[in-house]
Amino acid sequence: MPFRRAVRVLVTAALTVWASVVPTSRMAAAAEAPTGNSAVVFAYDRFGEDQNPSLSIRLDQFESHLDELTDGDYEVLPLPKILEALRTGKPLPDRAVAITIDEASRSAYAEAWPRLKAAGLPFTLFVATDAVDRGSPAHMTWSEIRQMAAAGVTIGGLGGSTQSLVPRTAAEVAAELRRMSDRFQAELGQRPTIFAYPQGEYSLAVRKLVAEQGFVAAFGQQSGVLHAQADPFGLPRFLMNETYGSVDRFQLAANALPLPVSDLTPDDPLLTVNPPPLGFTIGDSVGDSSKLACFAAGQGRTALERISDDRVEVRIKDAFPPGRARVNCTLPAPDGRWRWLGVQFLIPE
Repeated sequence: MPFRRAVRVLVTAALTVWASVVPTSRMAAAAEAPTGNSAVVFAYDRFGEDQNPSLSIRLDQFESHLDELTDGDYEVLPLPKILEALRTGKPLPDRAVAITIDEASRSAYAEAWPRLKAAGLPFTLFVATDAVDRGSPAHMTWSEIRQMAAAGVTIGGLGGSTQSLVPRTAAEVAAELRRMSDRFQAELGQRPTIFAYPQGEYSLAVRKLVAEQGFVAAFGQQSGVLHAQADPFGLPRFLMNETYGSVDRFQLAANALPLPVSDLTPDDPLLTVNPPPLGFTIGDSVGDSSKLACFAAGQGRTALERISDDRVEVRIKDAFPPGRARVNCTLPAPDGRWRWLGVQFLIPE
């Protein structure tokens, strides 16, 4: 569906240099990002597995997404090309999009890949190696992953297991990352350079370990848009599943623009204070920020307090329950588009 009609429906090696020059804390995430130098990344997991609605997307939903991407005003690019453009400052086309798939499930091979090939769309597969090594019937084989790689699919790492790295010790995390990387080398002839945090979860400690293992970029599952000043080890993706996979939401996300902020607090997603004292400074490039709105998981729209012209603090009323929690902030942009900032928190038991 072309974007103008979608608006009416909605009524609304070189990458390492980049990683080395961007500060390592989420507090340094971003000042200003031009409209034409950003990209949206989508995250999928399983396809047509009705028994796993939180992980899977219905095939008719996925096909509607592909129809939107092929019929609309989008440019679907390989993820490494987008990362390189952001690192070097090379302009990206407006509405640049990348597709990623986590876990290397059997349905990703049997259902998603044929549809993506038919549509001529590149994508990245993030592989968790343990299930593949076990020969799990719910996952691909190494032979099938090599087949994808030979066809031009970008292969990234998702750890050994698909379990969160956050509760583990530093030694355990480092060992799992090395084990995964060694399996890539043995089966694919190269080590992964792009990483996706299992379940989208990371802390500052996990982030540091991933950077030290030689990865050049890492992705969570918080909503948001890539831009040149974003933390390369805390990059956002819009998660698509059966519950949140409507074509309307897909269109809204595919047309999103970055909401660049700096001095984000708290800087660690793993909370020690709950509710968190969330605050950030908004870049001048966004224009009028008076229409900013933020929404906390399970609590709806939150109160905002202006500390200065560009400093905002989000007053989250209630403590989040243990597990994952998100805050999404949006700001209207021209042509019916929205600027988007997503923050994910992890709340210990």
